Formats: sequence, C-alpha cells, structure tokens
Amino acid sequence: MPLNATPTLYGIPNCGSVKKARAWLEARGVVYRFVDFKKTPPTDSQLTDWAAKRGWEVLLNRRGTTFRGLAEGEKAELDAARAKALMLKYPSLIKRPVLEHGTGDVTVGFDAATYEALFPAQST
Repeated sequence: MPLNATPTLYGIPNCGSVKKARAWLEARGVVYRFVDFKKTPPTDSQLTDWAAKRGWEVLLNRRGTTFRGLAEGEKAELDAARAKALMLKYPSLIKRPVLEHGTGDVTVGFDAATYEALFPAQST
C-alpha cells in the first residue's frame, strides 16, 4: 500500500471488535475502506502477506466459536500451511479486524492505543 493510501479494514460487520474499530475510525474522521469477509473472503496471497507481517498464530482466532466447532483433527498439529488452509476455508477463523495501513503494514485486532499511534489526532 503506498504511503498515505486509504487504510482498509477487513472483518465482519456484526463482530464486536470490528464495530469498535469502525466507530473509533469514524469518530476521528479517518477515511477508510471496509471489506466484509463474508462477501469478499481474503485471498491466499492476502493471508500469506498478513501471516508474513504478523504471524499466522496472531491471525488465527482460537477463541471463537468457529475454531471451537472444528473437528479435533482439523485443530491438531497446526502449522502455517494448515492454519492458512483453514482460514481460507473458514474466514471467520481470522482474528478481526485486520487493518492494512500506512506503507503496507498490518494490524490485527483492535486496540485504541495502537490505532491512536497509527492515526494521531489532527490539529486544526
């Protein structure tokens, strides 16, 4: 992503963390693009890029109902390739939101302090 490009927020609209991130961005007037995982699942190359930048362990949401609902065999002996295959098959396994910003960096999950550092308040 080129410097100063519009950030892109990936997630599911009814996810609590995604709602918090969107509300935070909107309250501060940050222009961003939203991509709904349900309508536009991430591609293999996107997951590869995100995992390279943040690690597949960070991307994989092991706490959600989708992961808990997987068969034990699917959860066993996870490595980068198996985790990516599962996230491609079940986008709900991706920790949300995923934010592409700045010079191509990626932030996973929502933390107000992290977002504040990325998008400091503009003085007028």
